[in-house]
Amino acid sequence: MSDSGLERRPVAMAFPRIFKLPQPVLAFSFLAGYVLLDWVSFIHPFAPFGITPWNPPTGLSFILILLFGQRFIPLLFAAPLLADILVRQLPLSWTVEFITSATIGGFYATGLLILLRPAMRFNPALTSMRDLVMLIIVAAVSSAFVAMSYVGVLVAAQWLPAEDFTQAALQYWIGDIIGIAVVAPFALIALTRGRALALSRETALQVFSIVAALAIVFLYSETHRFELFYILFLPVIWMAVRGGLELVTIGILITQIGLIVCMQLLPSLNQDIAAFQALMLVMALTGLAAGAVVTEHRRTEFQLRLHQDSLAHVARRGSLGELAAMVAHEINQPLMAAGTYTRLVADTLRAPGGDGALAAETAEKAAAQVQRAADVVRQLRALIRLDQSGRAPVGVDRIVRETLDLCRPELDRHAVSVRTALDGDLPSITVDLLQIEQVLLNLIRNATEAMQSVGHGGMIVIKASRVDNEEVAIEVVDIGPGFPAEFSGANFPPLSSSKAEGLGVGLSLCRSIVEAHGGRLTASGGSGGATVRFTLPVAQA
Repeated sequence: MSDSGLERRPVAMAFPRIFKLPQPVLAFSFLAGYVLLDWVSFIHPFAPFGITPWNPPTGLSFILILLFGQRFIPLLFAAPLLADILVRQLPLSWTVEFITSATIGGFYATGLLILLRPAMRFNPALTSMRDLVMLIIVAAVSSAFVAMSYVGVLVAAQWLPAEDFTQAALQYWIGDIIGIAVVAPFALIALTRGRALALSRETALQVFSIVAALAIVFLYSETHRFELFYILFLPVIWMAVRGGLELVTIGILITQIGLIVCMQLLPSLNQDIAAFQALMLVMALTGLAAGAVVTEHRRTEFQLRLHQDSLAHVARRGSLGELAAMVAHEINQPLMAAGTYTRLVADTLRAPGGDGALAAETAEKAAAQVQRAADVVRQLRALIRLDQSGRAPVGVDRIVRETLDLCRPELDRHAVSVRTALDGDLPSITVDLLQIEQVLLNLIRNATEAMQSVGHGGMIVIKASRVDNEEVAIEVVDIGPGFPAEFSGANFPPLSSSKAEGLGVGLSLCRSIVEAHGGRLTASGGSGGATVRFTLPVAQA
């Protein structure tokens, strides 16, 4: 790491193995990806130069520096030159090529170094609206300087006429800013959170609606394409509202790819490329903003829920104090009386000529007081016994989905990704939905805190499978430090915790809830991670 303090990694990464690759491997992968994307996107160029309507290699440059650090900045100068050599067979003279490559690398390196400064507090995981706005501002400003300087050099070297400066610079700027706005947020979120696109009916409908909107815009009427373009906003906003920033980046990427494909298949669109790309830029920025607002709203709701939980915890502690005082009072009286009667029995039996009838009567009174204390304990157990009135058949997928919705903001905040592996033929289980969701929520939070304690985010895997005709098993697997030796199988020592500030009641409470449902909770795993598994009964027909 540089001594300047510019280079830092503010969030944990979802794929630690990628970030542990040797530097030459990462450099080669970037250059190969840059050239490949430049070749794929070299469509409808302005003259023979690298001025195209969509420049995804620029987004790849942002990803490289923001995630892997400033030591790769020299590649920002080498990649454009390499792409010109391999894709466009060196369209400019060597002198102009070196100047333009230096221009591209210099301005983008400057913008990214500013973004990486600790004072900027920029999070590459884009966990807030502030991070997204900072990324877009730096992208817009740096790409504007690159566009004007690049085209200015071409004009000064007489490779372009001066009257083409505005059109060429505008197309260059739009191509670069779209390449950054479409590719960078998607890849940054994917690499820092590691969450794949959930295959659901709604997601399939959203993707289908993008394809349908593209068909309407480009196949329905050639004279009203610009007016119909705003139909594309509908599926993008739908994805933003339902899935936040994470899902809308996927929708924007699919839309951009579809737009480029339509431009390739319909030559009549060539004269409208700049206008369509300007609309695409507006739509991308709108979708990103809407997705960030939804994500921030969910995070605010989660923080509010945490505050409510804290207040409830304080209230419970007060109630528990009152309950403890009441129980101590109710049990202390009969135990003190029983002790007094027992001493009287002992004194009576030791005295010469002791009265046996009196001793027997006193012993019966002592036994009655002991029974009274036992009744108090039994009433207390009946009071706190887990309620069974709310149990009903529930699908495992619903339990997992609703629990993940509750803890999603916390997972995003800690850059922890969750992968689900649920068997397709799982039967319903008879449970109290809120109680089992609380169990799963506690286990996910424990896994998150465990992985944070060793300094990285990582992956949590939730598995569900059918054990037999009577039970379904659910597992929560993490890559944290694992459990201590005393936490093995179903053995959870009371009031003991592997966390520095833990009270040691979380797993015990989860086990009590599971066992009250007729299941069993076990733990396993060493230094390579932990696995908590619990079973629940299948709903009877």
